[in-house]
Amino acid sequence: MKCKFLLLFFIVLSSESYGQSLQECIQMAEQNYPLIRKYNLIDQTSSLTVSSIQKDWLPQVTASAQATLQSDVTAWPDEMRTMLASSGLDVKGLKKDQYRIGIDMVQTVYDGGIIQARKDIALLEAETDKAQTTVDLYAVRQRVIELYFSALLIEEQTNMQKNLLDYLKANESKLESMHQNGTASLSDFNTVRAERLDVEQQIENLLSQAATCKTLLSMLCGQEVSNTEKPQYADVVGTGRRPELDYIDSFIRLLDAKERLINSSLLPKVSVFATGFYGYPGYNMFEDMIHHKWSLNGMIGMRFTWNIGSLYTVKSDRAKIHQQISMAENNRDVFLFNNRIEQIQRHSNIERFQRIMKLDDEIISLRSSIRKASESKLDHGIIEVSELVKDLKNENNAMLQKSIHEIEYLKELAKLNFTTNNK
Repeated sequence: MKCKFLLLFFIVLSSESYGQSLQECIQMAEQNYPLIRKYNLIDQTSSLTVSSIQKDWLPQVTASAQATLQSDVTAWPDEMRTMLASSGLDVKGLKKDQYRIGIDMVQTVYDGGIIQARKDIALLEAETDKAQTTVDLYAVRQRVIELYFSALLIEEQTNMQKNLLDYLKANESKLESMHQNGTASLSDFNTVRAERLDVEQQIENLLSQAATCKTLLSMLCGQEVSNTEKPQYADVVGTGRRPELDYIDSFIRLLDAKERLINSSLLPKVSVFATGFYGYPGYNMFEDMIHHKWSLNGMIGMRFTWNIGSLYTVKSDRAKIHQQISMAENNRDVFLFNNRIEQIQRHSNIERFQRIMKLDDEIISLRSSIRKASESKLDHGIIEVSELVKDLKNENNAMLQKSIHEIEYLKELAKLNFTTNNK
């Protein structure tokens, strides 16, 4: 069942199978990770928000209709009505039921910079969201590094075990011949055979682990990664800029824009307006008292407003913004401090592996010499097979340790590149 799953998985991913370098895997994983689609979503949302804010400069038009029934209305004094009536003028007075259908329009002339400040905030919010997305996406690199070097290490262990298996098979064949000739015991032959079976068992286990690592790595990359290559690094690793710092800078710029919005809210606003309606009564109240007819009415003007209520909270609002900026700057200092500690640790590990690797070749040479001497002694029947097996395993372990040290060294360089964001 597991084999069928892996087969189907790789068929879906890609029709080709080829090895990839670490940098290629990182690039593919970043492009394949679902979070990458968030960039377009942020841009689309920001564009819609800015477009909506920009429309605040357009005239704001309101249509309305109303009908009212009042308990009392404006009326002429009785003496005035009597005098007008004596002159033959019938003044009916205003009706208590009144109606109007109208349109009001307001055009902003000066808003103190609020619209521009809101646009800046919308753009900076998008920039901050994208910076946070980059931080989250950057963490994918670490997962790729861990899986990539795990697969690489397992491959090296498998190769070393295969080398040991070849040695054991050769000596098993030799002991089988010696046993048939009466120069070696059956127990000696069985000892080597048992070791050979044990190594084959370990190889099968390693192959299963390698398949798991490569399956997970392939899922991250979006296509099959069948082979891994040892990365090539220079000894001197430059320092780039981590996306966490870009996020903090974007967040501080966003807070600055919010403070500008607070400042803009303190300024007066200027607008022009026009209003018109068809109904009863109109603006000519005298005419409407005589003739109960609907009429067209209109008015234009300029309005100056200044909301001084924002003065009550401006001090505390600014203090909150400054507090958030201080916290963001503190977060930057904490990140830089921890990042510097991590860099020192990585450099220390790199130097440690460099010192260790200088001794690996000498150890392998000595272990190989001991193994060859043991094989020669076995040919002359002056050594126990268990001693030969021990020497074979010691030599193989020395070669394995060299490979492990080399891979760990390369892994530390990769982690240092991750820590410093060096490409």
